[in-house]
Amino acid sequence: MPPKRVQQKSPYVTRAAAGAAATALVLAVGTPIALAALEQDAAGPVGGERLARPDVQVAPLPGAPALPSALSGRSWLVADATTGEVLAARNAHLQLPPASTLKMLFADTVMPKFDRSLEHQVTPAELANLGAGSSLVGVKENLPYRVEDLWRGVFLSSGNDAVHVLAHMNGGIAQTVAEMQARAGTLQAKDTKVVSPDGYDMDGQVSSAYDLTLFARAGLRNADFRSYCATRTARFPGGLDQLTGQRTSFDIANTDRLLGKYPGLIGVKNGYTTNAGATFTGAAERDGRTLLVTVMHPEAQGKVYDEAASLLDWGFAAAGKVQPVGQLVEDTAPPASAAASSSASAKASSAPEAAAASQLPPWGRPPVASGDTPGLAPALWTGAVLATALAAWATAHAGARRRAAAAPAVTVSAPQRGGARAAGGSSGVGGRSHRRLARRARALVHSARSTRSVRTRQHR
Repeated sequence: MPPKRVQQKSPYVTRAAAGAAATALVLAVGTPIALAALEQDAAGPVGGERLARPDVQVAPLPGAPALPSALSGRSWLVADATTGEVLAARNAHLQLPPASTLKMLFADTVMPKFDRSLEHQVTPAELANLGAGSSLVGVKENLPYRVEDLWRGVFLSSGNDAVHVLAHMNGGIAQTVAEMQARAGTLQAKDTKVVSPDGYDMDGQVSSAYDLTLFARAGLRNADFRSYCATRTARFPGGLDQLTGQRTSFDIANTDRLLGKYPGLIGVKNGYTTNAGATFTGAAERDGRTLLVTVMHPEAQGKVYDEAASLLDWGFAAAGKVQPVGQLVEDTAPPASAAASSSASAKASSAPEAAAASQLPPWGRPPVASGDTPGLAPALWTGAVLATALAAWATAHAGARRRAAAAPAVTVSAPQRGGARAAGGSSGVGGRSHRRLARRARALVHSARSTRSVRTRQHR
């Protein structure tokens, strides 16, 4: 029988192995998280190339309604909160001063850290250095305030004084700004530069309609955030009555002019400064669909609400009748960190808070990690191990093939083919190095499963 040549596999085998590793990661951790991790380093504008264009972007199908006329906002966007599909936009990544809409990022960053019932004694230093003309809720120094009252001051009155107190509780203004910038990074909000936690006009402080929409979508996954931004009126603690010595209180009302007027409006945040003009991000629900809208810097301050409402009307009418022009990318924070944002303190959550969290829509519920300790969820851990093992196998496989290709071809006679060895000590069908890698991969998976089992027993 004539000798047979050992066939060298195509270099595409290595690519297939790498593809298998990526597939394993997607199947293990879920498509949105895996794709978000891959998109983070992808070239091109975040959310899609069309969102970087300055003109209006919309892709109507037959029967789609026309966009509202006379939209004057320099930048705007309307998206489906559940799917993340951007239905229409203009200048979505244009960097503009955000005004108080930046408080959404502040709340999403800081709110998970403090239980809402915690009381804090306000010091004079915490109310120092507020910007001239800042909006204030009326926090008084040397008096105690509950965290939940401070958050109502942030959302209803857009109180920069309440923001500064919470920022000092969080370690100070500089630390809070750094954490907000880091949080913007995990949300892939690359248009945002944070200089002040309250959105007050500062040189270099910018965001975009796209990024503000990401902040709203992330914040609404927190039941407390959702509750505060939907509150229309509340009682806020005042000073001490000089005659009785008793603590007074007064009414505050949400400055969001659409709240309570636009059907199904959930919130979220409005803003205005001389430099930024008017800014607004809102969320509304109708017939089981939740839409997000952001409008920045229209021709006149009052138009921001009219234009937001008209875009919401259009979005509900156009749903299913337009092709998306872009996508809201997913939060890339580890699942344990995302889960922590579902309440001020997971261990201190009360029954009413748990009930409120259970009422969040499916898109608004954060990923759940195993147990109550920070770290990778079981599926993410297992997927990472599998992907690492497969990637290692692919690398070694490619190296072995290159070495075999560089050596002289080895012929195999028919009687020898069962035990044939290729150059370098590897067999033509995989070799001992490949078998060792396979055993190592199985050991890694077994170790991951054992660790997950131990953690599960520890947290039952």
